[in-house]
Amino acid sequence: MISTFFFCFCDAALPWQFGFQDPATPVAEGIIRFHHDLIFILIFVVIFVGWMLFRILIKFNAFSFHKPSDIVHGTTIEIIWTIIPAFILIIIAVPSFSLLYSVDEILDPSITVKIVGHQWYWSYEYSDYYNDAYQPVINFDSYIIPEDDLSLGDFRLLEVDNRVILPVDTHIRLIVTSADVLHSWTIPSFGVKLDACPGRLNEASLFVQREGVFYGQCSEICGVNHGFMPISVEILSLDKYVYWIISKLNLFLGV
Repeated sequence: MISTFFFCFCDAALPWQFGFQDPATPVAEGIIRFHHDLIFILIFVVIFVGWMLFRILIKFNAFSFHKPSDIVHGTTIEIIWTIIPAFILIIIAVPSFSLLYSVDEILDPSITVKIVGHQWYWSYEYSDYYNDAYQPVINFDSYIIPEDDLSLGDFRLLEVDNRVILPVDTHIRLIVTSADVLHSWTIPSFGVKLDACPGRLNEASLFVQREGVFYGQCSEICGVNHGFMPISVEILSLDKYVYWIISKLNLFLGV
């Protein structure tokens, strides 16, 4: 079933992969669309500049003009090549600012997950479920699964022993920090890349639009085992998520 799902969606890195993973959040969709728009503009700029350089090499050289021109500059052409790039940058800036605002915007979250980076694993706390001392009762560490313990169909260097479980179509707040050195909690399909800094809390919002298992890795060089602290998030339907929460709470209560 998992292999069939990944045949339809690219939510993990593949060998010789080019391009982005399939987006699962509105932010990731916006990032990919913005990238495609920039490439579209870039193609026209490269073609035009290349054509101009080619014309200059063909038309203005020592063989065509034996006597150099005494023209130093032209006011009209300088105005043109200043205004046109500025106009292009303004066109790019408008959707860029909108995308940056959507990335940093924190809507009214239904769930808050605190993420702590360690050398070299992740810790997760569900801050909405706490005991009488206001301490989170749902918390766990997430370690990489050794290669010898992988099952058929598992991803090497991406599978963990405890996945983060989150519901679909729900506003989620992520709070990221570190217990030792700099880390970076990154999942490409979510369009999320949050630096984990010691003594500092960074936050971002998350709204996943489809169910599945999504993978990422630490994107900050944090030490010798930097490449061995993957991230795995499983998105479930709301009913299955509630069932998972109840099972975790019952485990804490000893029921």
